[in-house]
Amino acid sequence: MPTQTIEILSAEELRRTVNRLASQVIEQVSDLSKLALVGIYTRGVPLAQLLGRQIETLEQVSVPVGALDITFYRDDLDRIGIRTPAKTDIPFDLDRKIVVLVDDVIYRGRTIRAALNAVLEYGRPQTIKLLVLVDRGHRELPISPDFTGKLLPTSAEEQVKVYLNDNDGRDGVELIKVISA
Repeated sequence: MPTQTIEILSAEELRRTVNRLASQVIEQVSDLSKLALVGIYTRGVPLAQLLGRQIETLEQVSVPVGALDITFYRDDLDRIGIRTPAKTDIPFDLDRKIVVLVDDVIYRGRTIRAALNAVLEYGRPQTIKLLVLVDRGHRELPISPDFTGKLLPTSAEEQVKVYLNDNDGRDGVELIKVISA
């Protein structure tokens, strides 16, 4: 089927959105020494790293950034098959931390449910918050982000593609629509 691609965020708009999200995290977390960012593979990891660098630029505070692989916590392994998981890398203690889970797009909420289960295997945070670059709606679980870069109502047939320089060689967000004949 033919598709149409629509730019949602340019590289510059994505940069500004990340800056705004970093500022919102700083405003909501009163003690930045307790803050830890945990990105969800794949694009949540470089997004968390971007946020960490921006928080450090704004506040001169180094924030630990980890990477979380949720492969074995998914509820659809029977449908997608076992994949070789990327390694979770959380080289710091999560106990009593304010953990901000970072993901690129939230859709049905199942990835976040799996991430919550996974992160609790690594410690007992004081609080877990959720930051997403794009919220496209269609939740199947009662999960809502605390920080949202862009609210983008979509149809179930549409896709949202996030491009981050570390993974894709460019920054931006696109909406891909299927064109009916």
